[in-house]
Amino acid sequence: MATYFLFGTYSAEAVKGISAARTEKANKLIQKYKGKIISIYALLGNKDLVIIATFPGIEQVVKASIAVSKLTGIAFSTSEAIPVKDFDKMAAGI
Repeated sequence: MATYFLFGTYSAEAVKGISAARTEKANKLIQKYKGKIISIYALLGNKDLVIIATFPGIEQVVKASIAVSKLTGIAFSTSEAIPVKDFDKMAAGI
């Protein structure tokens, strides 16, 4: 399972729908696409939200991101996270 950071930006319409119930629906969608949420944070700055989750592959994270965007109106940009110990191994010898 790979770890992904889904950075969200609220639209004006998405802000109107903020609720614990919507968050729970979004969590269930992520699980539907085989994702496991590690944590979710509200952010201050140029991004409003980050979901940290694991997924078995890129297809599942893409589908989950699209599904959650359709549900919430939140636009997501997604990045795969590489553990530093793995990154150090990849960079060794360069």
